[in-house]
Amino acid sequence: MPPVIHIVGRRNAGKTTLVCELISALSARGFRVGSVKHTHHHHELDTPGKDSHRHRTAGAAAVGILSPQMTAMFIPGDRQAAGDDRYAAFAPMFMTCDIVIVEGDLQSRATRLEVWRREISERPYAAQDSAITAVISDDPVEGVSCPVWRRTPVDGIAGQLLAVAGLNH
Repeated sequence: MPPVIHIVGRRNAGKTTLVCELISALSARGFRVGSVKHTHHHHELDTPGKDSHRHRTAGAAAVGILSPQMTAMFIPGDRQAAGDDRYAAFAPMFMTCDIVIVEGDLQSRATRLEVWRREISERPYAAQDSAITAVISDDPVEGVSCPVWRRTPVDGIAGQLLAVAGLNH
């Protein structure tokens, strides 16, 4: 599995925007970037009633969909696997990537970078979680022991992210 970096933060902190900008910036540098959107909400990703959903509910261990424009794989979650072990299912699919960026998952033991804006009335998670590697913000950040990286320009964050991941840039 390539290096995995999590972009975490509170709701409306700008996680999705930053992840998309980082994917673009790293891709422009020639890196193959994989991404995962982590959510703690239950979402039915497959459409009930469609053939693929029927295959899965019939007991298939994994169901793939191939179309001219997209390839997808539905793998039921292993309720016994916990935390970072759930990411192991992605390993074969990300082997050609140089880096994987995960949006979310505060519970991960992997490298976590927190995006934060002062408009978010709550303090950064890093104020209570010393395992967060850095906070990314253009606003003054108080009460954290980790470094604070400027949010703009995104190329600066991309370079720091590559250094943390141990990749040449």
